[in-house]
Amino acid sequence: MNTTYYDHGTPAERWERARLFFDAKDYAAAARVLRALVDEVPEQTGPRLLLARSYYHSAQLRSAEAELRAVVESDPVEHYARLMLGRTLQRQGRHEEAETHLRVAVALAGDFDRL
Repeated sequence: MNTTYYDHGTPAERWERARLFFDAKDYAAAARVLRALVDEVPEQTGPRLLLARSYYHSAQLRSAEAELRAVVESDPVEHYARLMLGRTLQRQGRHEEAETHLRVAVALAGDFDRL
């Protein structure tokens, strides 16, 4: 089996490696580690959200959107995913569509004064 540094180790080791890359602002490397991890454990929200954030920060907005939509589909009340999806859509110039997700995020966070 041919493994690279990015996909070597246990899921926990790869998660830690991805977080280190993310914290170092090497978002493309973090995404590379996380892509395989998310494919391996698609039901876990944490890796998918960090993958979406990595895509967002590396301007891979369509990929970020796809990951965030997957989170929202599996967990409609995940307010951070809604917030990120709204911000991702805003960066793509899709302001009307973004507004819906941003309003839901605010409501889910309980910040009703901002509605």
